[in-house]
Amino acid sequence: MKLVIVGHGGHSKVVHDLIISENRFEIIGYLDEKYKEISLVDNIYFGPVHSAKDMLLKFINIKFIVAIGDNKVRKQVIEKLNLQDEYFTTLIHKTAWISPSSKIGNGTVVMPNVVINADSKIGNHTIINTGAIIEHDSIIGNFSHVSPGAVLTGAVQIEECVHIGAGATIIPSIKIGKCSVIGAGATVINHVPSDCTAVGVPAIVKKINKTGGENIAKYNI
Repeated sequence: MKLVIVGHGGHSKVVHDLIISENRFEIIGYLDEKYKEISLVDNIYFGPVHSAKDMLLKFINIKFIVAIGDNKVRKQVIEKLNLQDEYFTTLIHKTAWISPSSKIGNGTVVMPNVVINADSKIGNHTIINTGAIIEHDSIIGNFSHVSPGAVLTGAVQIEECVHIGAGATIIPSIKIGKCSVIGAGATVINHVPSDCTAVGVPAIVKKINKTGGENIAKYNI
């Protein structure tokens, strides 16, 4: 089956390697806004994101994967593509261990040595990066990113567009609100509201990303 990678930067390099290791897809193109018009180089198409419509007309049995690390940009690009879910593939590296009772959404990428345990639910267009551990009954929303080596220790709930930094640990039953950021190496022992940045051990809210003037002390229990 033919596959188009949307996004042509750093994250697309590791997605490319995952695709090659699967030996399931033929990569036929890269779409990125750095390309102003579509061109064909060594049988690979390079073009802007809106060229997806042209690719759909040109080929049958074609799938897309959006390989953009930034959650908000990835969401914006997917909304711009405006394709039905069936056109997006899910990529899971052969070294990942995925519980049969877990569910993984369309367009999600699961990198090498990931563990996703029983009854976990991963949303659409989410990145579960190298060596991350998602323990039982955890829920991760659409367009989120769990960075390398992060650990969700069970029944953790992460809403849409959340970024969990490398090596962070979230203790059981914690909730992380949408569009929040957990810093690298943080240990989260309290709920984190939406649109916040939390860092440290234990993690405390350092920034309210949208409202700024709100008192952050009430979030640091």
